Amino acid sequence: MISIILVTYNSTGVLAPCLRSLAGSGAEIIVVDNASSDDSVKIAEACGARVIANSVNRGFAAAVNQGVALSSGQRVLLLNPDTVLLEGLDALSACLAGDAQAGAAAGVLVDAASGQPQQGFSVRRLPDFATLGCEVLGLNRIWPGNPVNRRYRCLDLDLNQRQQVAQPAGACLMVKREVWNELGGFDERFHPLWFEDVDFCLRLGQANWRIWLEPRCRLSHSGGHSIEKIGFKERQLYWYANLFYYVRKNIGSAAAPGMRVLVCIGACARIAVALLCGRFGQTGAFRAVIRLALTGANRVARPTFE
Repeated sequence: MISIILVTYNSTGVLAPCLRSLAGSGAEIIVVDNASSDDSVKIAEACGARVIANSVNRGFAAAVNQGVALSSGQRVLLLNPDTVLLEGLDALSACLAGDAQAGAAAGVLVDAASGQPQQGFSVRRLPDFATLGCEVLGLNRIWPGNPVNRRYRCLDLDLNQRQQVAQPAGACLMVKREVWNELGGFDERFHPLWFEDVDFCLRLGQANWRIWLEPRCRLSHSGGHSIEKIGFKERQLYWYANLFYYVRKNIGSAAAPGMRVLVCIGACARIAVALLCGRFGQTGAFRAVIRLALTGANRVARPTFE
């Protein structure tokens, strides 16, 4: 049996179409709600899902772990509520069943407006120091076709081909329960969101499990609905704090100081651009990022999401 885990946070705008697309799948559907102030819980219940309503926002990783722990399927599908299953859930499950060394499999995310595969997001390679350095310096925005970014975002891959990949998006990721248990699920120190799925895929590969991209499974994906509920400054702090933790944990403590220097340079450049473009409200966010980098911290205050 398949268990599908969705984490919601003020997801009324996208949740119902997602759950309706799963109707008739025969899967166990569990919605873990992170203290939404809208009708997410009511919608999930009306659609027949099992709902776990948290009284506080526990963060994405903790909520996923919570849902998986309460599920019973031998295959667990992590699914974002801003996706709509178009086809191929059985194909995704069969992909895992057909390879004893397959630990996880992912479908192809397609743009909700154009219907085209979300190249650069649906699957990526694992980031290294150079990849993350180009990101924080803003080089990937100025020159998105640079060789480092092309490789990282898998712009060279044909997403219509079934293939082994390193890091599919956590918006649709099916994992064998035995593998999930072996790895201990998501690292909840990535809080409240970002990099938890990247870290999981890295650990999965290190344990010699394979990850497959199965193009017969396709999902429409809108993206970013929960992120929009978080203020600009908070988004920056959470992303950079988890970046620092990822670098220290997976690239090495020796790389951490260098990354902090690059973050400071990139944040200074972003402040200059914000001033030139009249986006004065953004300067405080990037000053806070610089302070975070200079203090050597990789944690920020737990969010209130108010």
